Amino acid sequence: MPELPTMTVSPQRSEKTEAPKVAVASLVGTTIEYYDFAVYGTASALVLGPAFFPSGNATLSSLAAFLTFSAAFLSRPLGVVLFGTIGDRLGRRQALVVSLLLMGVATVGVGLLPTYETAGLLAPVLLVTLRLLQGVSMGGEWGGAVLLAAEHAPPGRRALYASIPNIGPSLGFLLSTAVILPTMNIVGMEGFTDWAWRIPFLLSTVLVVVGLWVRATVSESPVFKARTHTPQPESAPRFPLGTLVKQYPGRLLLGTGAAIGGSAVYYLTIVYSLSYGPQQLGIPRNTMLTAASIGAAAGIAITLPVARLSDPIGRRPLMLAGAVGSVVWAIPMYASLSSRNGLVITGAYTVGLMFLALMFSPVAAFLPELFPARMRYTGASAAFILANTFGGGFAPSVATWLNSHWESPLVLGFYTGGLCLVSLLCLLALPETREHEFDA
Repeated sequence: MPELPTMTVSPQRSEKTEAPKVAVASLVGTTIEYYDFAVYGTASALVLGPAFFPSGNATLSSLAAFLTFSAAFLSRPLGVVLFGTIGDRLGRRQALVVSLLLMGVATVGVGLLPTYETAGLLAPVLLVTLRLLQGVSMGGEWGGAVLLAAEHAPPGRRALYASIPNIGPSLGFLLSTAVILPTMNIVGMEGFTDWAWRIPFLLSTVLVVVGLWVRATVSESPVFKARTHTPQPESAPRFPLGTLVKQYPGRLLLGTGAAIGGSAVYYLTIVYSLSYGPQQLGIPRNTMLTAASIGAAAGIAITLPVARLSDPIGRRPLMLAGAVGSVVWAIPMYASLSSRNGLVITGAYTVGLMFLALMFSPVAAFLPELFPARMRYTGASAAFILANTFGGGFAPSVATWLNSHWESPLVLGFYTGGLCLVSLLCLLALPETREHEFDA
């Protein structure tokens, strides 16, 4: 395995002072992207099945809706190729602006779609098309956001700054819940199913405009500028992903494995269980949304402290602790659904999502540190997106199939715990990266 980079690049004083602004700008964009994704995930659990895939079988409708949810993950690798190439060759900031714009257009488009009752087969075709565009956008979002923050970070604070945009997935879910729950309470479930489900999608217009303005005002990564704005600039490979696979295959696979368990925990908790709990176990939807929201808020609360701690002690100890905790807690967490008790479920989800934060917070610095600067956007994005695709994207569909054969929620715990065990083993095989500074 090639040696990790060791050359240090120090940002200019003006760029150091801009580091907090860049981190917040990355957070705003990531939150918006994941708000859009969470709105779709929640809508697929509650509405989109019967609206776009009518069937006399509720399980089949839900499975079809979750398959469109999974479709976006299939197009994410295309986003890695597209935005990874832009980010490594033309600049991190340019890639992030384009990815956010694409996500906004696709999300608002979903809110304007006709349903199957109005447009027939054209409706699900258009839905899948827009969903694929969302996936392309997400393929370049996370890697670029954490990378821009990390490459602006002052010495000894890289994990802390990189973790700020990493709050975006949970914050985006909370924001989507803050829109969806009041809407459902105002218009009722019938009104929400009939037409009001479009409101959260259409509100994305305002968020995207704000996000684009914020991202357009920040400066390019000092590491990228140091590499490209010199008398002898070092250009990225013409096809960064191909070079990455050729030169760093082991690191890419292990980095993917290290993040796969966390992806499963996130998507099964935040997406799948919102459908499974009400439909299969009779748990009120508001109870499931509240439990997931409180758990997500607890994860957000410890994200920055965990990242700050990983700067002096290392990424692996905390990520290993989170992986072990997730393996052990996976079965009790999903077994709590059998109680049908809101307090029990909320407590179990809160513990589970805090273990997730232990894994997820340091990974924002850990994955970029595995790769050299000229392929770092592509490398971090590819590892994270592959983990999201195999660990999270297909998790709702796999869980739906599993529960159609074995009705116990314990199945979810065995499935999730198995993927978290994969992450644990991959983390044991990878080196610590804290001491390896970013090269130019």
